[in-house]
Amino acid sequence: MSLNDYQKASRSTWSAIKTDHPIVYPTLGLANEAGEVAGKIKKIFRDKGGVINDGERDALKGELGDVLWYLSQICTELGLTLEEVAAANLEKLASRQRRGTLYGDGDTR
Repeated sequence: MSLNDYQKASRSTWSAIKTDHPIVYPTLGLANEAGEVAGKIKKIFRDKGGVINDGERDALKGELGDVLWYLSQICTELGLTLEEVAAANLEKLASRQRRGTLYGDGDTR
């Protein structure tokens, strides 16, 4: 199968999905900003041997602030607070640690 054939055949499983919900923009923004953080970290290891200087730290702080902003907007749209999300995350991780399942796959381990 050629990639062009795949592209045409894959269209049979596609459909337009209405996305005018207020959670869509901050979710896409969060993914974008997280990618920018990952890109900066990649370049630090690729180009600078993993050494994070003050300039990189400041740039990462700015990107992490953007991540936090988008995360905050998603929480607001879901009726959640950042504090309750953080507390739930710590509870989940502590439970996994007690059960010896910090490592591995799956959300419900």
